[in-house]
Amino acid sequence: MTENREESLSVARYSLLEKENEQRTTSNEQHLYNPFAIEKKWQDIWEKKKLFQASDAPKKPKCYILEQFPYPSGRLHMGHLRLYTLGDVLARYKRARGFEVMHPMGWDAFGLPAENAAIENKIHPAEWTYKNIDNMRAQLKAVGLSYDWSREIATCAPEYYMHEQKMFLDFLQAGIAYRKESMVNWDPVDNTVLANEQVIDGRGWRSGALIERKKLTQWFLKITDFAADLLAGLETLPGWPERVLTMQEKWIGKSEGALIDFEVSGSGFRVSVYTTRPDTIFGASFIAISAQHPLALECAKRDKGAAAFIEEAGRLGVAEEAIEKAEKKGYDTGLKAVHPFADKAWSVERGMWNTNHEPRTTNHDLLPIYIANFVLMEYGTGALFGCPAHDERDFEFAEKYGLPVRQVVKESQVSSPKSQEKNLGVATCNLQLPFTGDGIAINSDFLNGLPTAEAKSKAIAELEKIGAGTRKINYRLRDWGISRQRYWGCPIPIIHCEKCGVVPVPRQDLPVVLPDDVEFDKPGNPLDRHPTWKHVSCPECSGKATRETDTFDTFIESSWYFARFCSPHSPQGIDKKTAETWLPVDYYLGGIEHAVLHLLYSRFFMRALAKCGYTDIKEPFKGLLTQGMVCRETYKDKAGNWLYPEDVEKKDGNFIRKGTGEEVKVGRTEKMSKSKKNVVSPEAILEKYGADTARLFMLSDSPPERDLEWSDAGVDSAARFLGRLWKMADSLSVVRYSFSESANNEQRTTSNVLKSSHKTIASVTETIEKFQLNSAVARIRELANSISDAGVTPESKGAFEILIRLIYPMAPHIAEEIWEFLGNETLLAESDWPVANPDLIADNSVTIAVQVNGKLKGTIELPTGAPEGLAKERAIEIAAVKAAIGDKPVKKIIFVPGKILNVVI
Repeated sequence: MTENREESLSVARYSLLEKENEQRTTSNEQHLYNPFAIEKKWQDIWEKKKLFQASDAPKKPKCYILEQFPYPSGRLHMGHLRLYTLGDVLARYKRARGFEVMHPMGWDAFGLPAENAAIENKIHPAEWTYKNIDNMRAQLKAVGLSYDWSREIATCAPEYYMHEQKMFLDFLQAGIAYRKESMVNWDPVDNTVLANEQVIDGRGWRSGALIERKKLTQWFLKITDFAADLLAGLETLPGWPERVLTMQEKWIGKSEGALIDFEVSGSGFRVSVYTTRPDTIFGASFIAISAQHPLALECAKRDKGAAAFIEEAGRLGVAEEAIEKAEKKGYDTGLKAVHPFADKAWSVERGMWNTNHEPRTTNHDLLPIYIANFVLMEYGTGALFGCPAHDERDFEFAEKYGLPVRQVVKESQVSSPKSQEKNLGVATCNLQLPFTGDGIAINSDFLNGLPTAEAKSKAIAELEKIGAGTRKINYRLRDWGISRQRYWGCPIPIIHCEKCGVVPVPRQDLPVVLPDDVEFDKPGNPLDRHPTWKHVSCPECSGKATRETDTFDTFIESSWYFARFCSPHSPQGIDKKTAETWLPVDYYLGGIEHAVLHLLYSRFFMRALAKCGYTDIKEPFKGLLTQGMVCRETYKDKAGNWLYPEDVEKKDGNFIRKGTGEEVKVGRTEKMSKSKKNVVSPEAILEKYGADTARLFMLSDSPPERDLEWSDAGVDSAARFLGRLWKMADSLSVVRYSFSESANNEQRTTSNVLKSSHKTIASVTETIEKFQLNSAVARIRELANSISDAGVTPESKGAFEILIRLIYPMAPHIAEEIWEFLGNETLLAESDWPVANPDLIADNSVTIAVQVNGKLKGTIELPTGAPEGLAKERAIEIAAVKAAIGDKPVKKIIFVPGKILNVVI
């Protein structure tokens, strides 16, 4: 069928419908856009038809989509709304693409906030938590998120945590769980241990109290046994962002170096030091040991100064962040460590090591031993040798205490200096110290002239030869301390008996359930002082015993919940067959703030479960998508107090406080937070605009992985666009016939608007697959413009129906309503994704820019693959080109096919 005949048919059909125009238009005046009624209508329909429930034995290709589940604080915030909208777009899109999608939701429901709320509001943590869950579930449903609510879990429910109690017992039996005494971060206000990441600037993340070091007997999981496998596993995760892989790699922190033994002069002690730079051993000028090192504790017995320093160091906590920011302090114990190469004595006069094995005439081969506040017993061996010339922290310490700075590495080529140049009294080769890079060994006896890598290897070989050290691979990763001194957590299933020691709770007695009758009238863990719950009989000897009153770190619950979603009602914690059907999660969405610990613990947990026979899956998350934060401008009054956005208005170009006219200071755009009052409630947006507008705005203005800046204008724009689609539906509904997008339709058109629609199918599909959802929205908006420009025609209606199908995952309620209004009997939630017709997306022509001496004079439209002769002929006919050439001869014409033609005169 020719194009002209198609156009004739199109006009004829449209003419036949003109008589019905007036009648349909009149009736459509009552067809008003009411997002609230529409959204409730379609949410009820989806729920009634159970469209989003996934099968345990899918017959279609599976796709597991999961957003990190929320803590039930009681209200959604904008970060929640953005995250869950992103996940829902993927879920709806993948269903349309023919996948069996599992998209569950649950609640990370244990933790200190509930306990603090119990204290403040005189309400039981369980009552507070379940009330909040009910509120947030209703809010999520109001957003129209396509969750399989039949799989809902709450980690505070005994039917959930009984399984992790069993897992713990299996870990204990397999040697993965153990108990030991260790130094911990102790929050004196919340009266509990805090993980390192919960210590910010030396203070508790919730209470703000200065953290103390405290020695407690704690339960640990041997994550370090899996360090090598966790590191190697990163190579199998191409679907993860590169920066997250890097963060994981650094946290695991594999390093190769040497374990060096230093004899303590005049005593029977040895201090073992792990170093990644054994090549700098000849630059050592002091030994630093942790305040909890056995040698430090021995010193404290006889030295009050050492004891006082150890007490002071204990106030820093054990978090690396706090220690790095603190002033580096030390206490000279008066002890000396013998350099492992002591017979190669340092000669200050020569400025080099004495290689003639002369008798010692100086004391420089004896290194002073300091107790230092920046050395942790939990990392390495709790001791280090200080090489100030080649380590910034050691340099700072040496300057403070007047210790020698001996350069033993020089640059192999010119590089940027890292600190101010110092007069060190030794050969520095004009190098600005400390120099922390690789280079060439100097002033280092048998290492002189060797590049760093070779110097490291030779230093280790020599240490092994003289029995002073060994080659060693080390990991920064520490074992996971899982004990928490609080009530609202999963009870650790252990009984303590004076006769039998540590006794696991018999499996038939699980779950160990928290008592309901607890009091929060005193600081500390109420389980410790419960009159009956903690007192039990020993399962082995039947004698008097007590329960373990510590509860699990809440990271435990979030380290396997994704596996429980696969079989949430199974009497087994993880049904192996179902888990291996659905796992790994295909798309895991969450904040970058969880890029290290939650993901690392989850990866470890799966390996530990595999070792215990639960599943053969090691990596829980195949694809990882991290979303940015939602940010907004901040405001302060003259006194520096934060103001809510609704208290501020703009008048005559200035920001003032409503009611008073007081000048307002506009601050930086920052993450929305209650403390800075720059928050917008999702409920307020849903109540004003409806869910589809909120969803569309969350997708429109920024790539998902970047921060989204809140904008009232942006929300209004999203609302106007949906209103525009509603009006377009009214206009196009008078057209009863539309050209199908099917490639097999004999009456398909080659009009520009249908070409645009099929190009949009291809581009939106591609951008969603790449998770470039803002670009997908932009392409849909462009298609809307093309449809409007084309007018009310069957081709426009066909293109508009394609647009509605494309926008369905983003704004599902209005899409379903318009789809139905246009006369379709199927639901979009049950429809396939549109397929682009290759014939309609192929470009048959190309636009060529025409220049004269490099200056643009116009464009020409040519058939694809047109010869150069035709391009020249068309270009010369352009009036602006003729005028530019005038009477001047054309020297040459440069033609780049498909791009540009330049006339040189």
